[in-house]
Amino acid sequence: MSRTLAVARMQLINKWTYIGWPLTILAASFLMSLAIFALIPVTEGKNGGGSQAPLWYFLVLGIQSMTLVFPFSQGLSISRRAFYLGTLGLFSLIALGMTVLYMLGGVLERATNGWGVYGYFFNIPWVTDGPWYSTAAFFFVLMMFMFIIGFWFATIFKRWGTTGTLVSTLGTAIALIGIAALTTVFDGWGHFGNWMAQQTPLSISGWAALLCVILAAGSYTTLRRATP
Repeated sequence: MSRTLAVARMQLINKWTYIGWPLTILAASFLMSLAIFALIPVTEGKNGGGSQAPLWYFLVLGIQSMTLVFPFSQGLSISRRAFYLGTLGLFSLIALGMTVLYMLGGVLERATNGWGVYGYFFNIPWVTDGPWYSTAAFFFVLMMFMFIIGFWFATIFKRWGTTGTLVSTLGTAIALIGIAALTTVFDGWGHFGNWMAQQTPLSISGWAALLCVILAAGSYTTLRRATP
């Protein structure tokens, strides 16, 4: 446990990268969205996509947490298991903190009638239409999903280098294209559309959480043989 906590503290040596930048991106995207909302001369609800910006940054965090700190941790003889658990635990807390900010922002947004300009940044159609726990689960799981994707590709790079990263990226793209082709051949898009129409933010969070578990297991397996 002490080694795991040491990894978390090690990651937080660069607090600006892991805490400062997500908050800065959130604040910047919010202020720019608010300015745009104020310029639109309508009294109806206005929505934008700026709230997605901090979520995408978690992909970058996943890559940086591996490439910047993993070599240093191995120089201190910290096990790969402790590095993995410490890193994943830390970013779970960061994702939880960001989720709380999104939820509080949504409450203030509704209380002020869209910040006085009918603009809704934190309240996203469909995502925030359900109960609060459904919204919280959606934001948290999406952040962790982005983080784990970045972390896994970084472990692939550490394990197999540029060639392995290129092969895995192309392989993923080919697999997705193959699935799309099979769906087209067997006229499955209608069934897929019907299935998607029945999903809720909470059910999507559940499927994404399942993918997170699979990706997390794959990243740990890859990390065990990765070299600094």
